[in-house]
Amino acid sequence: MVFCRHIPGKPLSWFVDWFWFYEDHCPNHRRENVLPDGTFELVINLREETRKLFDREADSQSTSFRGGWVSGTHSGYITIDAVPRSSMIGVHFKPGGMAMFLGRPADELRDQVVQIDALWGKAGLDLRERLLTANDPHARFKVLETFLLGRLAPARADRDGRISWAVSHFSSNPQGRTIRALANGLGISHKHFISEFRERVGITPKLFCRIQRFQQVLSKIKAQHSVQ
Repeated sequence: MVFCRHIPGKPLSWFVDWFWFYEDHCPNHRRENVLPDGTFELVINLREETRKLFDREADSQSTSFRGGWVSGTHSGYITIDAVPRSSMIGVHFKPGGMAMFLGRPADELRDQVVQIDALWGKAGLDLRERLLTANDPHARFKVLETFLLGRLAPARADRDGRISWAVSHFSSNPQGRTIRALANGLGISHKHFISEFRERVGITPKLFCRIQRFQQVLSKIKAQHSVQ
């Protein structure tokens, strides 16, 4: 199996955590639960088989995806299939980062997985074709960089904006200041802050903080630290 990551340069690094690629992945299980982390994910399938997203209420039912898709900010886990010899490439966005490329409020994709052509039309399909013809992972990462730079909305590319600051604050200290206190500190109403945050990140600040606390617990467990 081949696996690698790439961190893009500025300005993409303001909105993207990393690009990732794997090839010939052979899992020893048939399904995977993907836990919520408050972010978006862009995924391009470099094989031709369809991939499945299973219904949480009736796990015998599923939705099939082909080519590429975007997974919005989720309030709970999702279950996907695990296919032998799979090959994929994708983008893991920072919380709120995907809104700079969507051309619509991020909360329109809350708890959804959508095909890339449903978001970006032919441009999304062309992206996959260029990725398939690239020679190696680094060339494919360059294709992703070019695509995202072409879709970055200049008027919204403000890395020092108040929602960016709030996301950073909540990510590092989700048990800290109350949402109302933080909104007051930013000089906006509580209601307006929640609306702006939801449009940018995809979920409310309250739910985002809950997810970040959950992720902190997972990190402590992974690091074999005691959880209190």
